[in-house]
Amino acid sequence: MARSSAALKVITPPPAPRGVKAAGPAPGGTTQKIVDAITTAIVERRLMPGTKLAEQQIADIFRVSRTLVRQALNQLSRDRLVTLEPARGAFVATPSVEEARQVFEVRRLLEGALVKQLCASVTDAQVADLRAHLARESQAVSLTDVTGRTRLLADFHVLLARLLGNEVLAQLLADLLSRSSLISLMYQSAHSAEHSADEHVAIVDAIERRDARAAMRLMDSHILNVERNLQSHPRVADLAQLLQPT
Repeated sequence: MARSSAALKVITPPPAPRGVKAAGPAPGGTTQKIVDAITTAIVERRLMPGTKLAEQQIADIFRVSRTLVRQALNQLSRDRLVTLEPARGAFVATPSVEEARQVFEVRRLLEGALVKQLCASVTDAQVADLRAHLARESQAVSLTDVTGRTRLLADFHVLLARLLGNEVLAQLLADLLSRSSLISLMYQSAHSAEHSADEHVAIVDAIERRDARAAMRLMDSHILNVERNLQSHPRVADLAQLLQPT
């Protein structure tokens, strides 16, 4: 696969919904900021598989040493979002078809159990948090806000874990969602985004009814649909444009 040149920009994550404990300060300072910038661009499908991540260019953008950039790239490599190639440098990972299948299979197993447990413990206030999130999703889809809708559609799944008070599961899902976004230069159309948002509404309806069986069935169907609807859409951009802090 030909290597591409692309870019990132730093995006500050939105505040946690009411009633959900926000994650603490990110460890590692500037190193973590670089990790977050690259991860965000991957999740939002602005940074494509195969993109070269030039150490010096990233160092110049963030005004840090190449040592800090190297630390960030090493962390992303451990998370399997970046591939480090001797004498060639760092590239956004290009997962295989088999890895893609496994990632979605793990998500189905985890998230089915997640909604089952949530149906047994969810409160009315937490349902209200979910409804508020769905409203933000709907607005982003209607405004064709690609960046916003992509982040919100992914955050929905992490929010479910946080409503259980399980930050380990929330982080695991966030990592899996990042890897999902890398599969085969995936791109989500406005139609499939709207369909995903509608499926989220049906899942929350089942959770509000405390109907665990329906919630599990709907979540399984939703993840299968997401996997089917992701389409290849290669895009090339400039690394400095994507990484430039705003």
